[in-house]
Amino acid sequence: MANTKAPVTPHYDEDLYPQNGGKSLRDHGKVWRRHPVLVGLGGALGAVLAVYLVGRGIAEFWVVHYNDPASYRDDWGGPSLAGVFAVHTGPAVAIVAGTVIYLRRRLTRR
Repeated sequence: MANTKAPVTPHYDEDLYPQNGGKSLRDHGKVWRRHPVLVGLGGALGAVLAVYLVGRGIAEFWVVHYNDPASYRDDWGGPSLAGVFAVHTGPAVAIVAGTVIYLRRRLTRR
């Protein structure tokens, strides 16, 4: 009886990555990308970081002494008050704007 299966041609990446079973390096570990534990851990860490940055951005308006440049001269973004606010409240503005855009798009899809 003759073999009716078509001959298997080697995958292109097998020539490049024979030690990895033909998988390219970018495909290595693809199984872990959407693992529920890692997704949850990443989401939780991202949420904690976002809450911290937004809180710090809001608190900066009350922490800085506007009439005393020495109070913010050595801060990141100093010696100007505009630079200090750009560095400390800029991430908060970006997070809030990104969240609003994300929620707006998600709610209009339904």
